[in-house]
Amino acid sequence: MAVLPIVVLGDPVLRAETRPVAAVTDELRTLVADMFETMRAAEGIGLAAPQVGRTERLCVVEVEGQAFTLFNPEIIAREGTIKWEEGCLSIPEVFGWVERAQYVKVRAMDLDGTEIEVEGRDLLAVCMQHEIDHLDGKLFIDHLSFLKKRAAMAAWEKEKGKYPTGLRILVPGEKAE
Repeated sequence: MAVLPIVVLGDPVLRAETRPVAAVTDELRTLVADMFETMRAAEGIGLAAPQVGRTERLCVVEVEGQAFTLFNPEIIAREGTIKWEEGCLSIPEVFGWVERAQYVKVRAMDLDGTEIEVEGRDLLAVCMQHEIDHLDGKLFIDHLSFLKKRAAMAAWEKEKGKYPTGLRILVPGEKAE
């Protein structure tokens, strides 16, 4: 397993739609293992393929001890609303309150290529919606009001200088910045 560089805001891959995965291959299983390793090194709870510079429709989430690999995820049911303060591994140190569905049911393929349905409430629901947004080229800041988005972008202007290459490089065992 390897910790991959995380693409930060400004890279076009974060705004591109991903392409569906036809079959789960060994190469993709390795990518999934690397994505989990990267997400954990960054102290995150979700990571989408575009965040590591890839175009596959794939994300990983791990919330409260539940870990899921989601190939081609789609939300098939949603209920209620919840406001949650979100951040993003691709926009470090920038946060905003986002309103999302409190409950979602997601259909996807798992690591074996088997179709699964995952139900999530509260934080797990928010995390899956956030990661699926990434697969559609959307970021959490797109859900903010004009003024809150402007404030978030001003905060990012102060942070982005830490990533002159457009990549967030993590070192396993070191505290994520």
